Amino acid sequence: MISKKKEPVVKRYAGNPILTRDDVPYPVATVHNAGVVKANGLYTMLFRSHLLNGRSILGLAESTDGYSFTVRPEPFMVPARDGIFGEYEEYGVEDGRICHIDGEFLITYSAYSRHGVRIGLARTRDFASVERVALITQVDRRNIAIFPQKFDGRYVRLDRPHSEISPWSMWISYSPDLIHWGDSRVVVKPVVYHWDEMKIGPGATPFRTERGWLNIYHGVFDTMDGAVYRLGVILHDLNDPSRILGVADNWILQPEDQWEITGYVHNVVFTCGAVPEEDGTVKIYWGGADKVMCVGTALISDLVAMCLENPRNPL
Repeated sequence: MISKKKEPVVKRYAGNPILTRDDVPYPVATVHNAGVVKANGLYTMLFRSHLLNGRSILGLAESTDGYSFTVRPEPFMVPARDGIFGEYEEYGVEDGRICHIDGEFLITYSAYSRHGVRIGLARTRDFASVERVALITQVDRRNIAIFPQKFDGRYVRLDRPHSEISPWSMWISYSPDLIHWGDSRVVVKPVVYHWDEMKIGPGATPFRTERGWLNIYHGVFDTMDGAVYRLGVILHDLNDPSRILGVADNWILQPEDQWEITGYVHNVVFTCGAVPEEDGTVKIYWGGADKVMCVGTALISDLVAMCLENPRNPL
């Protein structure tokens, strides 16, 4: 008897890649690592692009169905030229994530300069204009995702600092005002000889489910042919997101299509955005090989079950 092939957890959209450099009306080399949010029936995507000088900017694309996006004629965010933001964004702005909370959209992004990488925070209400708020970390922190809900009056974020002692683990921090952050502690670490053993980091903005906050993250495994980036899932407690209910032992997505295996950086699927839908599915957006944007869907119940039924030790 021949067993049937198991359906993938994440079903790739047949029209992938959904956005490439050819869709951008200004000169860029790549389109990848996009934050995505859905509000009032409109999907808004903030995608990263390398300019032809190698530095990064954020572009904006919009869609009514979450699959077919139209890019605006001008970039949404380019490196600031003056003041403290000009100094710390000199080399580019990268990997924006969007959190819809209190009637506005918070954007966290990596700011690169000769001093290293740190995280900037911006806000907008309509994506017509954007206000830079603050640089909210010191150097060597990336991948900040803010929960779209306050807990005991405080904002909560996940991030990934660089450390030689505890390599590239996921931390949680709290803030009363989005500018000053503290009470930080580690919540999830890589596991030796596991698909995410080299480093992990927050991916999409966490979203609420009946069983907990679902966090779609990236994990990296080092091979003799270089690093492989995959996606996994973590479930956080609804009332205390520092409490981990489960980290799925298996990945949910790995590089398979040609534009994920070969590109600007080979063997990469990397997410900064996911949109839960009313039908119980979630659209997951990922950059393929740091060159194109892709999308797929998964059942939210399947992702939750993976965290609860077959978890690994978070620490």
